[in-house]
Amino acid sequence: MKKTILTLITAGTILSSCCNQGCKTDQETNPLLTKFETPYGVPPFDKIHNSDFMPAIKKAMQIQNERIQKIIDNKEAPTFENTIVALEKSGFELNQIDGIFSNLRSAVTNDSIDVIASELSPIMSRHGDQISFNEKLFQKVKVVYDQKNSLNLSEEDVRLLEKEYKGFVDGGANLSKEEKKKLSKINAELSLLSIQFGKNLLTETNAFSLIIDKEKDLSGLPESVRQGAAQTAKEMDKVGKWAFTLQKPSWIPFLTYADNRALREKLYKAMYNRGNNNNENDNKANIQKIVKLRAEKAKIMGFNNWSELCLEDRMAGKPIRVFDLLTQVWKPAIQRAKEEVTDMQKMIKKEKKNFKLESWDWWYYSEKVRKAKYDLDEEQIRPYFELNNVRNGAFMVANKLYGLKITEVKDIPVYHPEAKAYKVCEKDGSLVGILYTDFFPRASKRAGAWMTSYRKEYKNDKGERVAPIISIVCNFSKPVGNKPALLSYDEVTTLFHEFGHALHGLLSQCKYYSISGTSVERDFVELPSQVMEHWPAEAEVLAMYAKHYKTGEPMPKQLINKLVKSSTFNQGFATVEYIAASYLDMKYHTVKDANIKDVNKFETDQMRELGLIEEIIPRYRSTYFAHIFSGGYSSGYYSYLWAEVLDSDAFEAYKETGNIFDQTTALKFRQNILEQGGKRKAMDMYKGFRGKEPSIEPLLKNRGLL
Repeated sequence: MKKTILTLITAGTILSSCCNQGCKTDQETNPLLTKFETPYGVPPFDKIHNSDFMPAIKKAMQIQNERIQKIIDNKEAPTFENTIVALEKSGFELNQIDGIFSNLRSAVTNDSIDVIASELSPIMSRHGDQISFNEKLFQKVKVVYDQKNSLNLSEEDVRLLEKEYKGFVDGGANLSKEEKKKLSKINAELSLLSIQFGKNLLTETNAFSLIIDKEKDLSGLPESVRQGAAQTAKEMDKVGKWAFTLQKPSWIPFLTYADNRALREKLYKAMYNRGNNNNENDNKANIQKIVKLRAEKAKIMGFNNWSELCLEDRMAGKPIRVFDLLTQVWKPAIQRAKEEVTDMQKMIKKEKKNFKLESWDWWYYSEKVRKAKYDLDEEQIRPYFELNNVRNGAFMVANKLYGLKITEVKDIPVYHPEAKAYKVCEKDGSLVGILYTDFFPRASKRAGAWMTSYRKEYKNDKGERVAPIISIVCNFSKPVGNKPALLSYDEVTTLFHEFGHALHGLLSQCKYYSISGTSVERDFVELPSQVMEHWPAEAEVLAMYAKHYKTGEPMPKQLINKLVKSSTFNQGFATVEYIAASYLDMKYHTVKDANIKDVNKFETDQMRELGLIEEIIPRYRSTYFAHIFSGGYSSGYYSYLWAEVLDSDAFEAYKETGNIFDQTTALKFRQNILEQGGKRKAMDMYKGFRGKEPSIEPLLKNRGLL
């Protein structure tokens, strides 16, 4: 229901968003349009009202249009500076304001922000199309592009020129008027459908809770899980009961430890039926429309399907290369998964139970098998993974690799009371950038974990480096009672993963905003994040951060050895569920007939064709596959595996030296990967670091699939 007064809570202050209060439209009063007079130039979260966004974005679009008109009206011959660089700078304010809005919509959304997003979507889409379809502007860009070989341009200049030119071509600059009209309509529809998909998913995630009022139904659950569920129930005004939600830190422990099989099934089915309940939040129709519209857009652009369009500028290049990689890893992975099923079925038989393993049994029985094989369970190691210690461990790794010093800063605006801000500096004290962290689930935050930027790194008109403002957002296990936040090992690797993305954004050394940081090929962007996942499991690093939250004692060597030995346990399942989702993504976007009549049947048919076993479902089923239907990973979910080939090979470079903190290797990785942004092609950057193309063997070895 649309409310009269809506609020956005930031930094502990309730900021009114009532549009009847008078929206601040001019640059003197709207905090989004004035210079940010804050420490390090971070957004003034404590001054921003929701009602500021619409007028600020409209004003920023007007500013960009005026600058573009100046480029067109310039009587001088088009040059790299007066056309390409001028175009690059034209949308600075719009990028900044839209970035703030998009980040808040992901981390602290509410009804007001959702309404604004829906209203803004067609406006922004139309604005982008008007630039892409501007023939006079495109002709000026083309003049410079056609002269690129005779101009004295740096490698980064050339990349920017190619990016701008291809942006126009991909945006439809070469299309007929009729085709441009169709494309503009499709872009607007896709933008709205993407927003609706994500909104439906968040609503569905928040709508369900498993309320338990009988203590016997908690059998098998560790005390920490019980306490967390009691706290969740209390927050729902259900004191004396226990509540489990569809947030990962809640449902995964329940599926892992709860003895009540019927309740495990109920919670699991609620998780995988999100967006598939034939109600107002159902996403099946959205998927049908998105797939059809993407196929139509690809055809207009001259491609056979959406995947071909998406992959043209990625390392994979063509869909066939993606399918080849998925198949290559699938074969040993599905074999391992079948062996894991056998092990668990034996465990069921050993317990004198007579049922076939189902998908909602996997976590429960795999944990039992792990305990039997390695004398290890998650609750043994969780007390050693206190959130602050894990975070500090990631910071220490960055210090040992790159000399970075990371310290918390208190006198800085934050967008939510749970968010913290850090200053990242070089050894000599010079500023690298600002890092925000935001770790706990809440109803206003979308699920998952991600890194984003409030300001990317670039060089200003004086040639001075403007420090980036980076944020990592997660949904980790919250503190319970007197206990601090204690992470699972999966959450530990997630923190290191997102911090790896953050380093990519923080250490960037680029001239141009649109080239810097993580502005690289989609199937390359996960390399800096995934390579960081290798460090937390190393004994040397565990000794740095894995300390018991009560005693401060380091994790015993015996426990470390168990953790290391079990590192490839359950990798059949992990690999298979991931590849199944990647395969589903690719099949949606290479389908010959994009008029999908039955989303569930389509998914079932593709999984049968792949050879997915009944005991495993895709990591993301269609109706909650936000990566591809409301995020930027359509025809790109495979990129985690593609990048894993790179990251496994990259970490091997450290191992070959006998020192995981080898300074020569770290410097080469920083200079050739982390600092480069998108200045060079991905494989050229990788070969600059490694001296050769990557091998797939380290990946198979790391997953225990050789």
